[in-house]
Amino acid sequence: MLRVVPPARARKLAKVPFVELADGRLQGVVSSGSDIERVYVSSVAAGTHAYHCSTNNNRPCGGLRGNPCKHLHALADEAIIQYGVEPVARYLRVDVGDGVDSGAELFARMDPRHEPSPAAVVFSRFLRHLAYLEVPESTAPLPELQWFPASAAVG
Repeated sequence: MLRVVPPARARKLAKVPFVELADGRLQGVVSSGSDIERVYVSSVAAGTHAYHCSTNNNRPCGGLRGNPCKHLHALADEAIIQYGVEPVARYLRVDVGDGVDSGAELFARMDPRHEPSPAAVVFSRFLRHLAYLEVPESTAPLPELQWFPASAAVG
């Protein structure tokens, strides 16, 4: 059973509404600073530190000019708030030592390179995540979250 870990600190969801450590990447959705209707899907691969940022319809971020853009830094900042520095660094396979408190400092410990990756899977997961916010409050189980069959207690 997958354990849900509470956030290391409270996050503000307006800038980075979705962040996860999944599929061998730190990935998520970052709101545009200039257009309220635009979001960016940003990701950093564990180990290789290959990064990418694009709109949800795969238009590359204009801030990718040989270095990680502000969306990637915001994603890393929120991942540190959500999971803590050590778990994020361990997942990405980054030796942080002491003194890492921000996404920029985390990227400074990497040798990142740009490598395009599709945004559709991450954006689809984000939309699915949003759909659960519209489910009426209930104590009844949700069928799509019943991954394992019920079993009798052993004892």
